[in-house]
Amino acid sequence: MDATRSSETSGGARRRSNRGIGIVTAADSRERSLGQLHVYDGDGKGKSQAALGVVLRTIGLGICEQRRTRVLLLRFLKGPGRAYDEDAAIEALQQGFPHLIDQVRTGRADYFNAEEATRFDQQEAQRGWDIARGAIASALYSVVVLDELNPVLDLGLLEIDDVVQALSSRPEGMEIIVTGRGAPRPLIQIADLHSEMRAHRRPSDDNQSVVPFSTPGGIEIYTGEGKGKSTSALGKALQAIGRGISQDKSHRVLILQWLKGGSGYTEDAAIAALRESYPHLVDHLRSGRDAIVWRGQQQPIDYVEAERAWEIARAAIASGLYKTVILDELNPTVDLELLPVEPIVQALLRKPAETEVIITGRCKHPPAYFDLASVHSEMVCHKHYAEQGVDLKRGVDY
Repeated sequence: MDATRSSETSGGARRRSNRGIGIVTAADSRERSLGQLHVYDGDGKGKSQAALGVVLRTIGLGICEQRRTRVLLLRFLKGPGRAYDEDAAIEALQQGFPHLIDQVRTGRADYFNAEEATRFDQQEAQRGWDIARGAIASALYSVVVLDELNPVLDLGLLEIDDVVQALSSRPEGMEIIVTGRGAPRPLIQIADLHSEMRAHRRPSDDNQSVVPFSTPGGIEIYTGEGKGKSTSALGKALQAIGRGISQDKSHRVLILQWLKGGSGYTEDAAIAALRESYPHLVDHLRSGRDAIVWRGQQQPIDYVEAERAWEIARAAIASGLYKTVILDELNPTVDLELLPVEPIVQALLRKPAETEVIITGRCKHPPAYFDLASVHSEMVCHKHYAEQGVDLKRGVDY
């Protein structure tokens, strides 16, 4: 039998004592004290978004528990002169939580390969790493994001042994997130979590078949077994809010969650933080039972709850009032046949051009609306610390 919730977001699974798959929950033992090293790589979209989603989630947990949580965003290869996808999201973070976020950018705005690297590139990489190493040693930060460190190492701009040693010696409780394509093997070997964002193209892009409809654009799908789906969606919510701030106009966000009745999910703290700082911009609705829904054991209430949330989603998408609509765990809902596919396809085809729709969740049988996606990233889990029996940490792991 197949469960609908991923290990990344399974509140029900978290509440059970389940050592059979190597997971030690907070109910079974104390939380781990050593922060984990996350590596997000691959050619698909969602790496930096996932990191920012984790940052938001950690800040939200700190607010809820009234404790100090500081974050360093250190961005390599992202110098001035060019705009980046996550700029707006970081602006939203800095405006919403100005006393909690520090940001450093290094490098130049141009793309270059190893043969084109200059002395300036090496100096900028070293400058960024010196700041990162000092921040890690200081133990002042709860989370350190080393954005695009992977390609810096792949380009040979830093000594990999120096980086590995510093990351391995991080203070207890500090979470470090490394992003970017081309993660080197020594870094992967010391990582506690390694999730690859794998890009999928539409069938028409490969000339294998012709999509029988015109794709509207602005539809992103995050699926797969790995970590980063819902956190990438939260990164998109931040991006929408930040874009509205920079353009001095409203960018409303709707977050709809299926199969997540009750409370105690990974995104709770992040959504609470968003709504606290931007209450007029973020709407949120949860649906489903407070239990895992198993294939072959669906109950009438599961269909009712799925349809209730979809009717709200359909109306919200058609209204054009929201610039970003997040349909969290819609994929497994459809996979369980709790919702028909065709109405979803039609709603996406008819959505306003300026409305972005983000769809998340695992899916064994990709439905027809996958062919509409302008972005489809599959999160592939290569390594997860839960498989090693490591205690899960609230606000980051679950």
